[in-house]
Amino acid sequence: MTESQQQSQHQKELHARLWEMANDLRGNMEAYEFKNYILGMIFYRYLSDKTTAFVEKLLEEDEVDYRGAFNDEEYKADLIEEMLESLGFVIEPDDLFSEMVKKVENNSFDIEDLHEAINSLTESTLGRPSQDAFEGLFDDMDLSSTKLGKDVSTRSKLMAKIISAIDSIEFGIDETSIDVLGDAYEYLIGQFAANAGKKAGEFYTATGPAELLCRLTTIGLTDVLSAADPTCGSGSLLLRLNKYANVRTFFGQELTSTTYNLARMNMILHGVPYQNFTIYNGDTLEDDHFEENKFRIQVANPPYSAKWSADKRFEQDERFSVYGKLAPKSKADFAFLQHMIYHMDDDGRIAILLPHGVLFRGAAEEKIRRYIIEEQNYLDAVIGLPANLFFGTSIPVCILVLKKDRAENKDNIFFIDASKEFESGKNQNRLRKEDINKIVDTYIKREDVEKYAHKATMDEIAENDFNLNIPRYVDTFEEEPEVDLDKEFEALAECMRKSDEIDEKLDEYFEELGFGGFKAGEMA
Repeated sequence: MTESQQQSQHQKELHARLWEMANDLRGNMEAYEFKNYILGMIFYRYLSDKTTAFVEKLLEEDEVDYRGAFNDEEYKADLIEEMLESLGFVIEPDDLFSEMVKKVENNSFDIEDLHEAINSLTESTLGRPSQDAFEGLFDDMDLSSTKLGKDVSTRSKLMAKIISAIDSIEFGIDETSIDVLGDAYEYLIGQFAANAGKKAGEFYTATGPAELLCRLTTIGLTDVLSAADPTCGSGSLLLRLNKYANVRTFFGQELTSTTYNLARMNMILHGVPYQNFTIYNGDTLEDDHFEENKFRIQVANPPYSAKWSADKRFEQDERFSVYGKLAPKSKADFAFLQHMIYHMDDDGRIAILLPHGVLFRGAAEEKIRRYIIEEQNYLDAVIGLPANLFFGTSIPVCILVLKKDRAENKDNIFFIDASKEFESGKNQNRLRKEDINKIVDTYIKREDVEKYAHKATMDEIAENDFNLNIPRYVDTFEEEPEVDLDKEFEALAECMRKSDEIDEKLDEYFEELGFGGFKAGEMA
């Protein structure tokens, strides 16, 4: 078995074990609620293991272990400084996950020990460059919640069970295993999302559409200075970009505080140094934390047709002012896109998932759409996707691809109708690898494909009054087979002849049985 096959097998086993653990533990609450404790403790274990590995390497020539060095004042000061500089946090020897496991094994674990350990970790970052990355990170793992138990003893027993379960899973933190652990964490987030119903869209984009967005924005790129997601959820979409290009710095903003914490954990757990990501907590449209930053790549799956204030003050906001209209209060779709356009670098790219209504709705949205096409000429492609791909909604959505520099394609917009190619699922449809490959390859070639893709000229767009509804450009109509009326009449006549023969035969039987008054043809 090759190393790649071994890693794949490890991942599958890890996935199965993690979900088995989640199902065993979630008795007191829904999986969606319980995720904060499972993911929080996996993350704490990761930080502990990372601390242990870092300290062991640092002290490998000093013939002293972590506890011994920490108890020596001279060593301790240097150790703390090294950890804060490199890791961004400090977990003291008594607070390591391995120490928690020992306490669980000898029945001395108290949930207050964990609470104090987490507080100590967070306090170690105060006043340091890593403070923003760690502040409030564990707030959603509420160790005083009555859902864990009515008293400290009951809560301690349940958390002890979680610690034991997580300890039984072999993660490892070497370079290969970090990817495995990140993948496992991503798997759990996806599983919790699948079980969360409508709430899932808050924190996770299904794998197929996420991969498609990332591939479309990284075509031809190997190194990217900055990437952003203004509605970043758990950060999964941003992290996926790293599969296709080396992203130096990540920026994200997320409204929901629980999901904001999850995004920061996800970044750290995927090995992104705290210096290389900035995640903000807040409403992207109402309070733009990106400020004057410009990005090479932006990806987003914003809440569809969300409400926003559309306050008059935004008419003076540089993100929206040039369009002459604000997106309607009841549908913020274009507001998210305008925000992203404002933050495009000179050679910036955007891929955003939006409902089909943005392609054809009138009034203010029509004016904004026309400005993007006619004045800015940033819209590069419109891609229609199948229905029921996303958690929490069954509606079909589209991808808008925008580029600031469209020199070679400034006279056209490329349309793809990929709505009919997918794998059906019981609860959700799925984009297969071949579906994604076909979309990306077609987008790169930019050639007409019958009933699938069309390169529309700007004249065509204008003739359609800047309505971008995909069927106007990609004809997927399947003609009904031609009906041969003569043949059909012949078949009907033959049926009637046979029917008459059967009636005659039945009449004979009725006569024999003494029911001569009955006529088969009249019985109906």
